[in-house]
Amino acid sequence: MAGMDAFIDRLNPEMCVVTATADGERAGCLVGFSSQCSIDPARFVVWLSRMNHTYRVARSARHLCVHLLTREQRELAELFGSRTGDRTDKFEHVRWQEGPEGAIVLQDAAAWYVGTVMLSADAGDHVGFVLDPVASGEREGADDGPLLRLDEAYTIPPGHPAD
Repeated sequence: MAGMDAFIDRLNPEMCVVTATADGERAGCLVGFSSQCSIDPARFVVWLSRMNHTYRVARSARHLCVHLLTREQRELAELFGSRTGDRTDKFEHVRWQEGPEGAIVLQDAAAWYVGTVMLSADAGDHVGFVLDPVASGEREGADDGPLLRLDEAYTIPPGHPAD
């Protein structure tokens, strides 16, 4: 659509890592499409690429965990953004623990929340997972530094093609 690039180019969303576990499989990926989508009840939506290993695991997951990263956590973003779970166990390289509802919580993330998957919405090459919050937390002594944003992460090469 003409003019859409001018609109999208002005956006600079926060990046986050989404983790999923289902049927004995775990996955996680860097996500640039996410947003609060309801005030009452509080709900959040994360959009996962259909090409992504995390999407395939998330389809069967009852809960997802969404993690916020600070600018200083670019290395964590690169791990979850530039490697595919089809070939790499990303969790071998990070500190994580089982969280509420069996969700995978990255211990070094600045903040996180676990949400129950309420519904999924097909939007083309990405599918949105609407989450109802179950629990949240933050890294002990977490720095309140600026969050990692798209303009700081766009040079991270994707772990898989967009389509």
